[in-house]
Amino acid sequence: MPKVFYTQPDGVEKVIDGAVGDSVMSTAVRNGVTGIVGQCGGTLSCATCHVYLAPSDMTHFSEPGEDEDDMLECTASDREDTSRLSCQLTLSEGIDLHVTIPAEQV
Repeated sequence: MPKVFYTQPDGVEKVIDGAVGDSVMSTAVRNGVTGIVGQCGGTLSCATCHVYLAPSDMTHFSEPGEDEDDMLECTASDREDTSRLSCQLTLSEGIDLHVTIPAEQV
């Protein structure tokens, strides 16, 4: 079972056991992780699930597609090289992920 390590802007970390095939966003929302809103429900039409993916975890995913890239231009917090929409990060067997939640989502 993959784990997701969610780090809040103040450094507090919450670790959640996720399910293979679920997104980092849906796992956060279902488990009450503060700071990930997921206003559109994961339909890639908002940027309220913006996270900073740990650099070491970047290799587990392909580059953002055009739609995700466009939405990342709309984030409330500054976009960084490791910025991703957590609705586009799918959990895989044996891969734990580390994300930091930005200070602002909306």
